[in-house]
Amino acid sequence: MTTRTESPVDVVGVGINATDTIIRLPHFPTLDSKVELLAAERKAGGQTASAVVACQRWGLRTRYVGKIGDDDAAKFQVNEMAREGVDAQWIAAPGCMSQSAYILVDQQSGERTVLWKRDPLIALQPQDLRREWIEGARVLLVDGHDTAAATQAASWAHEEKIPVLGDFDNRYPGVEALLEYVDIAITSKDFPERLTGEKNLLKSLPKIRADLKCRLTGATIGRLGAILWDGARFYLCPGFRVRTVDTTGAGDIFHGAFAYGIVRSWPLEATLEFSCAAAGLNCEGHGARGGIATLIEIDRLRHRGERSELAYSQEDLVEAARAAGGTGLGTV
Repeated sequence: MTTRTESPVDVVGVGINATDTIIRLPHFPTLDSKVELLAAERKAGGQTASAVVACQRWGLRTRYVGKIGDDDAAKFQVNEMAREGVDAQWIAAPGCMSQSAYILVDQQSGERTVLWKRDPLIALQPQDLRREWIEGARVLLVDGHDTAAATQAASWAHEEKIPVLGDFDNRYPGVEALLEYVDIAITSKDFPERLTGEKNLLKSLPKIRADLKCRLTGATIGRLGAILWDGARFYLCPGFRVRTVDTTGAGDIFHGAFAYGIVRSWPLEATLEFSCAAAGLNCEGHGARGGIATLIEIDRLRHRGERSELAYSQEDLVEAARAAGGTGLGTV
């Protein structure tokens, strides 16, 4: 199943989509309790799909490649992408349920718990992809879920000298092979430890870069922002203090924003700050795409917003950079 095809595009995303039911609760339930919900809404989500939608709203030309079932949720996904104006290339799996999630959001903190279900038959396979969907892009975004298909897409991008941006949260089988084709790997704060066994990000990020030859490794660290390692120094961007109502999709929008910065050829510091601001503002809306802000709103927060405390001191960054063989010039 395909929609319109335009080539070239700025950003191509190959990865998961999901239909989320956002359940807002006055507080998180305990075992053997009853809680009256505040609201329940169906929203479009999924790591790569949401990141691509953000790029489309910010004026980039986008393409999304993903797999769905043949249920009502599939129709919802197709309609949402068409409404957003994304060039969507859909692979349909007959007789299958599309990926769905129930997301419990604590009204007091905005933190969420995700309950999800995914039929193995809707996993993207290498044979589902076409090379021409990737060719001509300025950046390829993949997530770490369907690693064989993502590896195929990333290898094509590598041959075309298209930068590959990776979004990783769990250590799925084959993720190491995928990472060998990823130029920029920005993960959840827990993924580097799962991959390397090293809990300290200031040690695990350099190890991932050294072992897998990524050009840039990094991690999002929640309200404290994000940190990157380029082989010479660390870049730490504190988070922005926002009115958090739902943290769903913050990482997805961060990656969409980072892809935007790559396309615009921004300096790394500007791209990182833009990404942190976009992710923070998304937490002010409900659902994975509920708080995608305009470029003007993001710029306003970057210049006027209050920042979080630092996750690491300047001394920590300098010492860790030197220990990893860098220049020792930590950047905040």
